[in-house]
Amino acid sequence: MMDHATRVGNRLLAALPPADFALLAPHLRKIVIERDSVLVRSGDRIEHLLFPLSGAIATIMELPNGQTVATTIVGQEGAVGLTTALGASHSPVTAVVRISGAALQISPAQFLTAQHCSAPVGAMVQVFTRSLLTQLQHVAACNALHSVESRLARWLLHIHDRANGSDLLPLTQETLSELLGVRRTTVTHVVSTMRASRALRSNRRGQLEIDRPRLEAMACECYKVMSRRIDRIVSQSTVGLVHRPSARSASRSPGSRIAGTGS
Repeated sequence: MMDHATRVGNRLLAALPPADFALLAPHLRKIVIERDSVLVRSGDRIEHLLFPLSGAIATIMELPNGQTVATTIVGQEGAVGLTTALGASHSPVTAVVRISGAALQISPAQFLTAQHCSAPVGAMVQVFTRSLLTQLQHVAACNALHSVESRLARWLLHIHDRANGSDLLPLTQETLSELLGVRRTTVTHVVSTMRASRALRSNRRGQLEIDRPRLEAMACECYKVMSRRIDRIVSQSTVGLVHRPSARSASRSPGSRIAGTGS
């Protein structure tokens, strides 16, 4: 069995009361998530839910004409495949590891069984859904209103936040093209501009070395606003999770399941 929730590196799981985390713990398996590995493809059945402990995972939207673009970045504040808890059995996006790390894996059936017995587990799903929608809304607005340079700076900062402090990011031009939804020729121009401003100190093959203060100066306001709002949703809402009825008390009162979480 996994250790007590407060010792788990994933923020969603760590917020669960011990009794509710105990419903999941026997079924959680720690795995390594390798850079560039595809965790699930768009349209595929979701076989596992993943709660990252470290690393960064990008969700990619694939269009019918073959074009791809990143929609979110997920780390230890979130999960992959949690849409199964909302009734979806197939993934709407492709999830690709961009920074290697570790995650806790559980089957959808085992997670749903725990969710049906636990109000806090259900509330945790809603917390993540709110944070994910917030990120999607900001990404959509940013893509429509801001320059390619400021958008790339924002993505690099989001990834750096989940890179365990390393200023060397293992990102190819193909990956950057996917993050931005632009051609590789545009990426080459943008990277050259960012190197000239010294926001990127070097551009080794398949790796970018960033200068974080300069990168922050180049990024649009979306980075700080988005990060602050998502952190507030996760922090404030998960504080509420530990005060909700535990699995034991919820089982005594079937009507105690919640319909939503507060901000």
